[in-house]
Amino acid sequence: MSKKSRFRQWGHLAWSLALACAVVLTGCGSSETKNQAASQDSAQAAQKRTIKHELGETEITGEPKRVVALEFSFVDALWELGVTPVGIAHEKETDVEGLLGQKIEYTSVGTRQQPNLEVISTLKPDLIIGDLNRHKDIYKELQKIAPTIILKSRNSTYQENLSSFTTIGEALNKQKEAEQRLVKHKAVIDELKKNIPAGDSRTVMLGVFRADSLSAHGAKSFDGELLEMVGIKNAIQDAAEPTVKISLEQMVQWDPDVIFLVEADDTLLSEWKQNPLWNNITAVKNKEVYQVNRDLWTRYRGLKSAEKIVTEASEILYSKKK
Repeated sequence: MSKKSRFRQWGHLAWSLALACAVVLTGCGSSETKNQAASQDSAQAAQKRTIKHELGETEITGEPKRVVALEFSFVDALWELGVTPVGIAHEKETDVEGLLGQKIEYTSVGTRQQPNLEVISTLKPDLIIGDLNRHKDIYKELQKIAPTIILKSRNSTYQENLSSFTTIGEALNKQKEAEQRLVKHKAVIDELKKNIPAGDSRTVMLGVFRADSLSAHGAKSFDGELLEMVGIKNAIQDAAEPTVKISLEQMVQWDPDVIFLVEADDTLLSEWKQNPLWNNITAVKNKEVYQVNRDLWTRYRGLKSAEKIVTEASEILYSKKK
């Protein structure tokens, strides 16, 4: 074979090898590209999720950072999960500081009863959390501003508030953090429960005095169910609603051994104290009427608040008797 022929043969062989490598590399590159695309699609799908709530389902993408909270328990939940709300509905300047124990930067978006939709819109939120009792009628308007979930807080039980906390964790894409906080919360409550003697048969009633009525919290209220869970029995077991407006005669009939008293207005309380029936109530006769903080016991309804309520109740009922 001539040198020229051998050269041509080697040339064809080299070209064939180069072509084969190119095909292999192209296949590898194509496979890698497909894997990257599939991975990206999977990540995007993981970020998009449908959150079930009290008024339906809401699709949320990513991890919301600009969140507006229209109830105190939602503020507490966000804070516990590492998110500072950009907007909060409240009544007093001290509300949020009292709830969290410190001042934070946020924009007031009106009251919980009547949030200001225009202000909420200017904040450009990526999530709004509203309360079923207060905000169901403006749900559609809120949805036009940003993805909105409606949960139970006001007039709800302790367990319903825990469920709302879990849903907020899902909405924030912080399910793991929410689960960890709930485990910690249970451990705290279980530890506090050890301070409450099993043999105590006293019944308690939380009463919020207003100018013309007493709103009593029964066993189905947030604080009522919470205290029942740790062994502190509520005087009102048969009420259909979490809170009920009652007369002095009804209070005498339920006859609580302990009254946790909230004075929103002392007009009615002053009037009742002049009535002999008031002095026939066991709690009054035994001087077991205790003033408690209205915000903590009736308005905040968060995990931290629940822990503080049990702590305070056990201190009032047992530490003061030692």
